[in-house]
Amino acid sequence: MSRKVIHIDMDAFYASVEQRDDPTLHGQPVIVGGSPEGRGVVAAASYEARAFGIRSAMPAAHARRLCPQAVFRRPRFDRYRALSRQIHDIFADFASSIEPLSLDEAYLEVTGSSRHRGSATRIAQAIRQRIRTETGLTASAGVSYNKLLAKLASDEDKPDGLFVVPPAEGPAYIAAQPVRRLHGVGPATAERMEALQIAHVRDLLDWSIADLHRHFGSRAATLYDAARGIDHRPVKPRQSRKSIGAERTYGDDTRDLETIIERLDPLITKVANRLQALDLVARTVTLKIRYSDFTSISRRVSPAQPICEASQVQSVVPGLLAETEAGARPVRLLGITLSGLRARRREGDLFDPPD
Repeated sequence: MSRKVIHIDMDAFYASVEQRDDPTLHGQPVIVGGSPEGRGVVAAASYEARAFGIRSAMPAAHARRLCPQAVFRRPRFDRYRALSRQIHDIFADFASSIEPLSLDEAYLEVTGSSRHRGSATRIAQAIRQRIRTETGLTASAGVSYNKLLAKLASDEDKPDGLFVVPPAEGPAYIAAQPVRRLHGVGPATAERMEALQIAHVRDLLDWSIADLHRHFGSRAATLYDAARGIDHRPVKPRQSRKSIGAERTYGDDTRDLETIIERLDPLITKVANRLQALDLVARTVTLKIRYSDFTSISRRVSPAQPICEASQVQSVVPGLLAETEAGARPVRLLGITLSGLRARRREGDLFDPPD
């Protein structure tokens, strides 16, 4: 029996919640995160703001230049978490297994479900309708026979859309996609692929696993299967997190410390937002650097106070950079990881003193 997997992705979740809770924001370009004065970075943007080219992780100053009339709102993670729990309660009425990816998206396993005569498409329609009725928010859904295709499909008809990739159409659908849409293929990897004349997924069909391994290392088997619409990963409930991280490889190496700090800002914001969304605090901050010769190093620090927000991570970055050769050697990759995670406590939230 073919598997039936649904990927649900809430539409501009944070910004949509702000518009729902404040009707004066309907139809306006809303930016969550950053500030009107240009400090910080964008955490989320409404579709009205996206029309101006505004995207998450963009510096707020740049977003302000693109759309001077944008309305900035501070993130309200308590509110987003409450609505996310309500949405996940809806998922539980339909799915045998739920794998949350964040507050606003999840995979649902509905293989073997008797709901709506076993139709994954009708189940997805019912879920989207209940979300709209019970929360006033919209969600887009992708339906297919594995996680890879379901996630790609959910992005096809946004916002408030439903897209289905049946088993017979899976290989042709994935083959037509730009390689940049594959999970794990970032800007630098995509550029390297295009230099090898791999622009679309179908171009990978001409490559053997051995050839892929020579150029892309441990990702070779995943790329080989993805090019054929194959993904055996199960939908599984999330385990307790041990860390939250983000990293990026850049197309141009740099020795400039100011540029390095600017490049770290969106990574810091990304991991800090995830931390708050999950209602966690962290004990340790780790900086990862890869130099132009592919040598990788990491430096870490565990402050006395728990890490709760981006500003705390930013405050320790200069000290971590000082322990590296950044500024003297060209840097091609940067990463930030928060570890030593635990649930946030409300009464002061101090760690026990070190032994």
